[in-house]
Amino acid sequence: MEHYQDDTHFLLLDSRSVPLAHGKLESAVDAPALQMLVLDGKADEVAQHEIIQIAGMRSDKLAIQCQVLRQRGDRIILDKILQLSSDFQRNLRVPVKFESFIYPLSGSWRGRRSIQSVDLSCGGIAFYGRSGLENGEQFEIVIPITVQPVVLRAGILRQQMLKGGRCLYAAKFLEMCNDEEFIVREAVFRVQIQERPRSREGDR
Repeated sequence: MEHYQDDTHFLLLDSRSVPLAHGKLESAVDAPALQMLVLDGKADEVAQHEIIQIAGMRSDKLAIQCQVLRQRGDRIILDKILQLSSDFQRNLRVPVKFESFIYPLSGSWRGRRSIQSVDLSCGGIAFYGRSGLENGEQFEIVIPITVQPVVLRAGILRQQMLKGGRCLYAAKFLEMCNDEEFIVREAVFRVQIQERPRSREGDR
């Protein structure tokens, strides 16, 4: 599995934020035009799109909307259109199912509870679990799909009661260090690439 350890590696997405491929920026980010080496053998597919979005793998503050000017083999030349919000990567959410456990940091419950994830982003997670957690309660959760095992602190944002004593929870990650953010971002981007829809017409 390839790791993306520096600021030159990007996730390439279409204008609807559907992931297309990974890329390596070969020009300076402040250059008039950007030269991107498209990895994964996806240059032809990426070049079908007139407008794409690029999001830094290592930095959560580097996200740009671009116009594809031309293709040169495995490389594309991009014209920068718009600097995207610093929350762009954090809000990229991918449906993913895994079994895990949460451990209380506040509230009246003890021990551990099993959960099943619904989706995951760099900023939080939605999951199914037993009812009884209140908004604002904090817990630790094991994220098993990252390259390195990671236990993150999170807090309940909202909940929706379901049948059978279950509940759908939305939670926000808290006090993440840079390495934890990178590990989760890498996992989210990797799953997005693996689960993306089959090739479709570019959004010209």
